[in-house]
Amino acid sequence: MTILTHGAIATFLRMTALTAFLVGPVGAYAYAQTGDKQTGASGAGFVLYMSLQRNRM
Repeated sequence: MTILTHGAIATFLRMTALTAFLVGPVGAYAYAQTGDKQTGASGAGFVLYMSLQRNRM
């Protein structure tokens, strides 16, 4: 490989490492916020679901 290719690979690796360093914590925080939340049977979605179920019978 030429010196130019080595320089491009080094630059790409630095950019990847910097991006992972800056975006990683944000992604980890977003993932932690999703958690194991139940879909829950409440709100307008539940009312719509129940009204559609009643109309089928």
